[in-house]
Amino acid sequence: MTQPDRPAQGEEAHFRALESLYAAAPINRLFESTLEIPAPGIAKIRFMIDERYFHAGGAAHGTSYFKMLDDAAFYAANSLVTDRFLLTTAFNLIFTKPLKSGPVVAEGRWVSGQRRVFVAEARLIDSDGEEAARGTGTFMRSRIPLAGLPGYRTES
Repeated sequence: MTQPDRPAQGEEAHFRALESLYAAAPINRLFESTLEIPAPGIAKIRFMIDERYFHAGGAAHGTSYFKMLDDAAFYAANSLVTDRFLLTTAFNLIFTKPLKSGPVVAEGRWVSGQRRVFVAEARLIDSDGEEAARGTGTFMRSRIPLAGLPGYRTES
């Protein structure tokens, strides 16, 4: 006999609520993507690049790189903070390969910081499994409570 689904609790509930918050953000109507937080300090965003995101040279515009790298690093860091929304204060981006059409994964990882300022990094992996870009960001606690944000839902 299978166990009935139980509502997520604690850390797991926070991760699911952050995933819901990401999905509810209006910007993600322009950048169709899904967020997964599998563990503390780790975030993965899956998305597709197609010609809608191309610059005149036939590859993805840098806005796509920045958005996904910043989001992956941000959510990796915010997975460690249960009460406040973090804000990006700086982000350094290195382009290593043009992105063409296809699936891409942004992998974010918390690096340091646990009180007010957090450092996290992210990388973009293309459909060939190659790194297309990487970035490092700093994020700080805001005065914005997570619980008050539309989309941040900790109950099922």
